[in-house]
Amino acid sequence: MEFERDILKSFRTWAKQPKRKPLVLRGARQVGKTTAVWAFGKEFDHFIGLNLEKSDHRAYFTRFDRIEDAVAAIFFDRDIAPGTGRILLFIDEIQSEPKAVFWLRYFYEQFPNLYVIAAGSLLETLLEAKNTFPVGRVEYLVLRPVSFSEFLRAIGEAASAKAMDEVPLPIYATPKLFDLFHIYALIGGMPEIVQEYVEKRELTSLKPIYNTLLTAYQDDVQKYAAGPGRAQILQFSIQNLFLEAGGRIKFHGFGQSNYGSREIGEALRTLEKAMLCHLVFPATQTTLPPMPDHKRQPYLQVLDTGLMNFFCGLQADLIGTKDLGDAFQGRVVQHLVGQQILANLNSPLDKLHFWVREKNQSSAEIDFVLPFENKLIPIEVKSGKSGKMRALQIYMDHCDHDLAVRLFAGNIALHPATTQAGKTYKLLNLPYFLGEKLPEYLAWMALNPPSLSPKG
Repeated sequence: MEFERDILKSFRTWAKQPKRKPLVLRGARQVGKTTAVWAFGKEFDHFIGLNLEKSDHRAYFTRFDRIEDAVAAIFFDRDIAPGTGRILLFIDEIQSEPKAVFWLRYFYEQFPNLYVIAAGSLLETLLEAKNTFPVGRVEYLVLRPVSFSEFLRAIGEAASAKAMDEVPLPIYATPKLFDLFHIYALIGGMPEIVQEYVEKRELTSLKPIYNTLLTAYQDDVQKYAAGPGRAQILQFSIQNLFLEAGGRIKFHGFGQSNYGSREIGEALRTLEKAMLCHLVFPATQTTLPPMPDHKRQPYLQVLDTGLMNFFCGLQADLIGTKDLGDAFQGRVVQHLVGQQILANLNSPLDKLHFWVREKNQSSAEIDFVLPFENKLIPIEVKSGKSGKMRALQIYMDHCDHDLAVRLFAGNIALHPATTQAGKTYKLLNLPYFLGEKLPEYLAWMALNPPSLSPKG
């Protein structure tokens, strides 16, 4: 599968920095971290790939007491003379040797001309009791599943991918992009799944891969469980993770179990460190910064919508759909929009946010809120008429700006709207396949008057 992941743009930006620190690439297992770095390695004069799950590669860090000797041995074994062009050193599965993590600080100090990228799975979970990453001596990026734009490039839809980059999108591209997005929504963005679909263009061959992915995540339990009891809770949590995704959850009784809040809370936070899920706690204010309220029920976002669809048995219902809002009570499209928003967020500190006002007789909930300039923009994922979005009107009445977005199964339109209390605001209606382009469209909306629709 030859297509460029968007993370390579971030790699290139990092490589151009004059005071470049080693880069730690985070991400769940099987999202394509190794493949992305090897692709980036082609842009260098020399590329050295180490996998510390291999004993001979790990030996570079266990045999020597000085980093200078380790680097000299690495270069010698590959017949590379120091200073001969740009050299990228990739240390994969770095969690297998804590000494390699500790030495990252010395790469920064003693080898400033060497480009160093490290990657691995469950880094924080595996190393929190043994070691920590050198604070201030490394940078971080996160790789997530294949985005819709990346999916279009992978299946050879170059014209559609190019249209996605136009703001605003040409109207003529909308019907085809809906059809392609519904395929993407069905199968998800796990690279192995996408590759299989690219090669065979049919769904039946994907089932064994979904099962293999889940099995791999369950096998990982033994690596980050402190004991058999904890392993059992983690195993249960993984099995129910995708079944509970796309909605707000309670820790107590999660998955219709007898487990308590503390047990499930600890298990889900461990899986969150492994980047298999996000516990999205709601904000209750309409201004920046969005402060999550950890006393309220979180929304559960999992790694990939395709995995959720498969394990919830939703794939058959999605075949031939014209509006994802009709599937699984709207949970599929809302979850996929969350995944699209995350596709733009490459820092481990970046989070999803949503908003609630929970009162006895007047509760309201906004699917997502997105920081933009000095504003917190409400993002609703809704079918039907925009005038019926009561929660959005409540939010707009309480916020200090006039910008709102609805993602739905229709065409782009920017028009004025008015709340029941009389506040006028701009409402941008976007096809829900443009969720990953929200930052660009927020900037476009802010600069344009209402009552504007793209031509063509």
